[in-house]
Amino acid sequence: MFLKMRISFFYIIIAGFFVFTSCSEYQKVLKEDDVKAKYELAEKFYKEGDYKRAQRLFEQIAPRYVGKPQGERVMFFFADTYYKNQDFYLSGYQFERFVKSYPKSDKIQEASFLGAKSYYMLSPKYSLDQTDTDKALSKLQTFINTYPESEYFAEANAMAKELTSKKEKKQIEIAKQFNKLGEFNFPILVSAMTALDNFVSDNPGSIYREEALYYKIEAATNLAMNSTDNRKKERLEEAQDSYNTLLRYFPETKFKKRADNLQERIQKELNRFPEESK
Repeated sequence: MFLKMRISFFYIIIAGFFVFTSCSEYQKVLKEDDVKAKYELAEKFYKEGDYKRAQRLFEQIAPRYVGKPQGERVMFFFADTYYKNQDFYLSGYQFERFVKSYPKSDKIQEASFLGAKSYYMLSPKYSLDQTDTDKALSKLQTFINTYPESEYFAEANAMAKELTSKKEKKQIEIAKQFNKLGEFNFPILVSAMTALDNFVSDNPGSIYREEALYYKIEAATNLAMNSTDNRKKERLEEAQDSYNTLLRYFPETKFKKRADNLQERIQKELNRFPEESK
């Protein structure tokens, strides 16, 4: 037992010595103006996964390597340290610089992908401003179009689909909010129906298409029920058409029960217009 404790203590001392030595070396090289020493230590830290210290050193020497043979290697590692440290704003920017500066690099595909992925990582939840999502989608689409045979193609495609669904989620939630507000201010239901129609038209393959078609019935029915008699029949028929559209595209829709209840209300109200309904 005592021997094991001594061995453990010995290893702790050794580990502490190496950490201290490494820190001392880092601080010394960081303060000196020896570019070659900074480069070698930065690459050593990068390979060991110590991206924070590698980044600090690459940051100091990157401007000195512009136009030099090692410049391409330094700039890629520099950008990648930001990515590895999860500083995605700067990794996106640095990878963009790399792509523009070294268009013939062997690392061009990887840099283009990681630059796009950096913006993907910045994309917020659907309810927030989607500026970064738009930028990520643009970068991903450019990558997908430029490198269809890339090893990163499948991942880029999956990320683009995820971000597209996120934007669609935001659109459908806005339309549903119009629906909710329309319960207290009926003219807003016209905006809800327009938003839902635009969503269905603009996003034919969306996973939210079924939802949009159902909420169109809900908005159209509420608007019709609260319309004056001279507008009611026309609006009831529009609600009926919306119901038929949902069932045509989604005969086993998860909204079937709710849609059928609305349909009953529509039919009951339409029966008030026997002559016109024939």
